[in-house]
Amino acid sequence: MSTLFTPIKIGKMEVKNRFVHSATYEAMALETGEVTDDMIKRYSNLAKGEIGLITPGFMYVQPLGKAFKYQTAIYSDEMITGLRKLVEAVHQEGGKIAFQLVHAGLQTFDAITGQSPLAPSKKIRNPMSLKKPEEMKEEEIQEAIKAFAKAANRAGEAGADAVQFHGAHGFLISEFLSPFFNRRKDSWGGSDENRFRFLKEVFQESRKALPDEMPILIKMNTNDFTPKTGVTPELAKKYAGWLVELGINGVELSCGTHFTFHTTRGEIPADEFLKGAVKLGLPKWMKFLAKLSFKKLAPKCSFEEGYNLAAAKVIKPVLGEIPLMIVGGMRRIKHMEEVLENKFADLISISRPLIREPFLIKKFREGKTEEASCVSCNKCLAAIFNNLPVRCYNDGLPV
Repeated sequence: MSTLFTPIKIGKMEVKNRFVHSATYEAMALETGEVTDDMIKRYSNLAKGEIGLITPGFMYVQPLGKAFKYQTAIYSDEMITGLRKLVEAVHQEGGKIAFQLVHAGLQTFDAITGQSPLAPSKKIRNPMSLKKPEEMKEEEIQEAIKAFAKAANRAGEAGADAVQFHGAHGFLISEFLSPFFNRRKDSWGGSDENRFRFLKEVFQESRKALPDEMPILIKMNTNDFTPKTGVTPELAKKYAGWLVELGINGVELSCGTHFTFHTTRGEIPADEFLKGAVKLGLPKWMKFLAKLSFKKLAPKCSFEEGYNLAAAKVIKPVLGEIPLMIVGGMRRIKHMEEVLENKFADLISISRPLIREPFLIKKFREGKTEEASCVSCNKCLAAIFNNLPVRCYNDGLPV
């Protein structure tokens, strides 16, 4: 049997195979953040498709940490009933589910939160709106830490099998970790140890709020690809080592922020993307300049198979027995098997191919296909910026 279809333990949680649905913003919640029937149906289908571990789209832990209009909320106990239905639907089909917890930091918009975004530092403008955030005060940092812990507790109350902190893609935890975003000179910045402090305290407070057997995972950047140096593979390796010391149960590697398209390499559907960006707050006069910027980015962000693999080889040795998940350009079953056989990673995380083919993993197991049919057109990404529910839009977005 292929290693891809063998079980693995993540902490005390057993996953039936090595496939992970990487958290994908689905734009399917109510505007107030509650789970919908459409969302439940999506994840029920993915569980039927035999994915071992499903991570739904990121869930915001504070109203000020909301990134998108139809994003799922976990900041209030009122959300638990809907979240429990989501968990039950996945469990009914034999899957495991991890809730990804997030605070948007500077990567949100006044129209979403009703006020200026909060971030570690005020010097870095939101690349989408060009607005500077407010620098977080001590009490706001402490409130955010508590919000993550309370959200983790709600995940446990809803029956989730694990929680994952979103420490990638330029959202708040990622911003604290990054020398590019975090320009503070106090105890929350100025050194690698201080920049790590926010995540450390989020982990420690959340661990207290969760049952001992419930795993805590992290999604973290291997490279920020920001205009000036942020997180690099070597810095990510240092952070990974510290996370192991804290007791992390699993690590997922990704890359990129809203400054580039490195997160989802492939085509850049500029027109569709900018249409949504203007609605979200990009000044109209910037549209032409942004299009030119996309044109320059395109060669650097072209599709590459396993584009986080080189960084994984740097980080994996410090993890020891802690399972490593890798996302980004995983398309061919033979390549995935090689990654596991060479011990570069322990699980394969997939996002875009599962948008196009929810039953892809089952098809792999049954030998009906050797490769995902996703062509990385990234119109699914453009769709969510236009407040459209996630699905394959390879034939084009609705007018």
